[in-house]
Amino acid sequence: MGELERLHSHFLYLAHGCEVLSHETFSMRVFYLREIVMELLAMIGGNRVQYGCSVLGGVRPRCDLDEAKLLRLKNDMDKIEEGLTDFAERFTSDSIVMSRISGIGVLPQKQAIKLAVTGPTLRATGVARDLRTTMFEYDEFDFNVVTQPDGDVKSNLLMRALESFESIKLIRQAIANIPEGKVVNRDWEMFDTDITESYIEVPRGTLYHSYALESGRVRHSIIRTPSMSNIGAMQYACIGDQITDAQLCIVQCDPCFTCSDRAIEIIRR
Repeated sequence: MGELERLHSHFLYLAHGCEVLSHETFSMRVFYLREIVMELLAMIGGNRVQYGCSVLGGVRPRCDLDEAKLLRLKNDMDKIEEGLTDFAERFTSDSIVMSRISGIGVLPQKQAIKLAVTGPTLRATGVARDLRTTMFEYDEFDFNVVTQPDGDVKSNLLMRALESFESIKLIRQAIANIPEGKVVNRDWEMFDTDITESYIEVPRGTLYHSYALESGRVRHSIIRTPSMSNIGAMQYACIGDQITDAQLCIVQCDPCFTCSDRAIEIIRR
């Protein structure tokens, strides 16, 4: 589900990027591929967004995959890979498009590291850092950490396209090795905890959560999304470019403005 999420997110990015480039044909072709992914998410989780497959103790039983669903997943990965290959070949061979995005919105690697840029936006500057390589959930999987060298709009677009091929490869491995039977354990008890931290690699980069429980209630919660640092770095990527390139420079980091909302509630006792 994490890699399907990555596919739908990267395809949304690519489609939006093509839209900003005023290339409707490329945009609609990627949106078509994304629609296949969204239908797969709905098939498994019952919803195109907020599917809620994971629960305390494992996987929600209604999200179990039978043979028919596994076959559809397998066949749709073939369709997606074929469509993505066609898109990538057409996109990169279009000299007008490539000249429009090359050398635009350059974020230097040192600046990206200084500003704690994360995810594909960091890897587009040549830094091979992907938290999935440290997550035990990915220990049994084989995939490549994709990087691009230039830190510009072209590198960011290519990053998402190339990472999508890796996601397809990961999903195929998951289909081939999915465990039999239900993956859920109801034998657990709630107990108080100190602050517990979690870092995972989501489509836009590193997602941080921390929680603390007291008497069965959440007494501490912090969520830091990758968009916070990535959006802030775009002001440096814009420097020296034309005003007409500003939108491209901002879009290249895959901004999620809802991920950037913040709320602080102070309760005085």
